[in-house]
Amino acid sequence: MNDFPRLPLGQWVKAAVDWVTEYLGVVFDVIRTVFSALFDSVDWALSTPPFWVIIIVLVALSWYLRGWRFAAGIAVGLLVIQSVNQWDNSMDTLALTLVSALIAVLISVPLGIWAARSDAVSRIIKPVLDFLQTMPAFVYLIPAIILFRVGVVPGIVATIAFAMAPGVRLTELGIRGVDKEVVEAGYAFGASPRRILFQIQLPLARPSIMAGINQVIMLSLSMVVIASMVGASGLGRPIIQALSRIDVGLGAEAGLAVVILAIMLDRLTASLGSGTTVLGRIWARRKTRGGATPAVTAAQATVDPARDQREPVAP
Repeated sequence: MNDFPRLPLGQWVKAAVDWVTEYLGVVFDVIRTVFSALFDSVDWALSTPPFWVIIIVLVALSWYLRGWRFAAGIAVGLLVIQSVNQWDNSMDTLALTLVSALIAVLISVPLGIWAARSDAVSRIIKPVLDFLQTMPAFVYLIPAIILFRVGVVPGIVATIAFAMAPGVRLTELGIRGVDKEVVEAGYAFGASPRRILFQIQLPLARPSIMAGINQVIMLSLSMVVIASMVGASGLGRPIIQALSRIDVGLGAEAGLAVVILAIMLDRLTASLGSGTTVLGRIWARRKTRGGATPAVTAAQATVDPARDQREPVAP
């Protein structure tokens, strides 16, 4: 017989959820309306035009960011999605992923900046992020359904909670990794903290921040199946149907569509993080062949006086 007293944690959590539902129900109704409107707008923009229009837009974007080889691969992949009759589900999934990732980024990047600029905030946020990353994704669905009812909104909320942690961590890591001497030089020249952040720290931390955004998008896409379990549309539905009916063919078709979307989103966001595009590289080569540009000359003019002040001038 176990005489150790039982901690009524479940009852406390249930009481807290009941209190939130009773007294803050209006707030969650507003959030539900906003999230639902965002999803409907993005889903309408992706689903209403003919499939070939969306393919042309995505292929053009892929060519601009990655080149014609990647664009050709994306064209083939999107045509495969259409050929296996998973286009509508794929667009629903893409809309859910984009909306969830956008909201998660809008939350995680400012939190990462705040944590990078305050050690106290960083110490508070880190345990919360550990909790969000280690908690099973299915657990997020229980309070989400209670607060937002069945539909696409609980899936979006659960996806945001599951995906935002890398955005916060990598944003903080990128800003803290900026050379302190560069920041001190900015303060020495009279720059305000706001200018230091936006003109020094964020540009130098962009690769790390974009890596965090990339991970947010990938984790959002990985929640597609779980989101479909609470009423969200998308590729999760045929996957769940394939599991329930042991339909290998349907599962392979839906799974292949998820893989194609994941590759497309991963490579495109990686290109944004590198800061280079096809047109940008072409323009850079043209400037290199043309010799020094006025911008380069001006940059040298701003650097040389500082160097001359540091180095002694020979008599």
